[in-house]
Amino acid sequence: EAGMPCARVARFCSDLGLAGAEFLAGIPGTMGGALKMNAGAFGGETWPIVREVETVDRDGEVTVRKPGSFKIGYRSVQGLGEAWFLSATLALTPGDTEAGLQQIKTLLDKRAQTQPVNQPSCGSVFKNPDGDFAARLIEQSGLKGYAIGGACVSEKHANFIVNTGQASAADIETLINHVRATVKESQGIELQTEVCMVGEPA
Repeated sequence: EAGMPCARVARFCSDLGLAGAEFLAGIPGTMGGALKMNAGAFGGETWPIVREVETVDRDGEVTVRKPGSFKIGYRSVQGLGEAWFLSATLALTPGDTEAGLQQIKTLLDKRAQTQPVNQPSCGSVFKNPDGDFAARLIEQSGLKGYAIGGACVSEKHANFIVNTGQASAADIETLINHVRATVKESQGIELQTEVCMVGEPA
């Protein structure tokens, strides 16, 4: 189901002795969001394990669609139109439950060591440009710890903007724009956002 947390899907599949979905444990969101943007973590991506999806449009019509009906790329899924994901059927391989759960633990330990998991954030803010990492570019631009209002570039992982307590949407959007402009000026690369903005500009 689209509302199922990705981490729960990872554990459920491992409990059933199915391999291939372990990386989902590192995605702090739901399957619907993972499908919408081809979310990924630790070398895995959502759509390579998708067999088919159900979508619903504004008229309530439910359609079963195959991956080939979408244009899927890095953190990008085109072709959904005015519809929403309802569910997905995954194509996984037989595996070992104990090995799968151990892999999930290893991934979560790595995530805790490298990402600000104990602070509120929306996950990775920018897409990695070809051949480089957004976090490296942001850090090289001297932006770690830079704050606007309650929004701050994480000291632990520069591609995360954390809420230090009272951040507004305007704080976060302003900081995103500042980071993008600073990296463009200092590194010559224009970062593209991975997060999706909803609503009017702040």
